[in-house]
Amino acid sequence: MPTAKQLADTGYKTSSASTVPLTAYGSYLCSARAYHYFQRRSSQRQAAEEQKTSRVP
Repeated sequence: MPTAKQLADTGYKTSSASTVPLTAYGSYLCSARAYHYFQRRSSQRQAAEEQKTSRVP
């Protein structure tokens, strides 16, 4: 029968190990969102520039 300390150690190790992939996945999601934000911002600026140049006769 495992002692309370062994159970606590096992629980701690399990929860600590599960935070690694969750942190990596969260970082991936954050990076992907930032990438898409800057891509969208860049394309909007480019569209605005094209609109400015097309108005000039």
